[in-house]
Amino acid sequence: MAKAAVIILAGTDGHANVGRLVNGLEAAKEFAEADGDEVELIFDGAGTQWIPELEDEDSDYHELYQAVRDDTSVCDYCSGAFGVEDAVADAGVVTLDDHDGHPSIRSLVDDDYEIITF
Repeated sequence: MAKAAVIILAGTDGHANVGRLVNGLEAAKEFAEADGDEVELIFDGAGTQWIPELEDEDSDYHELYQAVRDDTSVCDYCSGAFGVEDAVADAGVVTLDDHDGHPSIRSLVDDDYEIITF
């Protein structure tokens, strides 16, 4: 049994960031599909900018995102800082604010999650 926290930090600008997004989504999906594994997919920092695009059914990555959407959360502070808080709220995606408005990485480590960043 594995426990992984996949954190998407890559913003929406540039081909390299698209690659980071897709690799992060694929990694999260692999854990989500494995019996007994636990995965948390967290969009943090500039990565929060992906939520409006991923929620759009016409997005190239919507289907892949849907495979892990139930395991998805977003940094509360960062969604506001990057101007996507309304899109996150409209999508009903869980926001995390357990450490000064941000997800608590320490809590994930304490819960034996392997932290993987993209």
